[in-house]
Amino acid sequence: MNFDRVSRFAFAAALSLGFVSLAGLTSNRAARADDTKPYVIENGRVDKHVFNGYRRYGDNCLRCHGPNATGSSYAPDLTDSLKHMTKEQVEETIINGRMDVNTANQNVMPAFGTNPDVVENLDDIYAYLKARSDGALGRGRPKQIGEDDD
Repeated sequence: MNFDRVSRFAFAAALSLGFVSLAGLTSNRAARADDTKPYVIENGRVDKHVFNGYRRYGDNCLRCHGPNATGSSYAPDLTDSLKHMTKEQVEETIINGRMDVNTANQNVMPAFGTNPDVVENLDDIYAYLKARSDGALGRGRPKQIGEDDD
């Protein structure tokens, strides 16, 4: 999905209210070959989109899923989850949240569909998480392509 900011926010609001479902939609990325990655990493350095995803993850997801997306005692390891989920499933979970409460689990993720910081950066957040999940990006703050070594 490649929407401008207003369209993306309106889409997220419609999705969170149940007017739209991601199940019937396909993104441009899904139409590409399976080996196309949503991230660019050169010599261990990431492009600006992955770096932005890292920053947005830190602002919105880190407190539950941990500093490296490897989970915590109350939120799952996203590096493992993204091995089994499509981009559309990840986006739907982020936008609508998730509730899995039963005798064995009490997993609740809040919906971020009305948070423009998340909705407007879904592609970048996904790119960062997918790079971590694929093992293409290690733990910690990534260096950007073109960033000086200090």
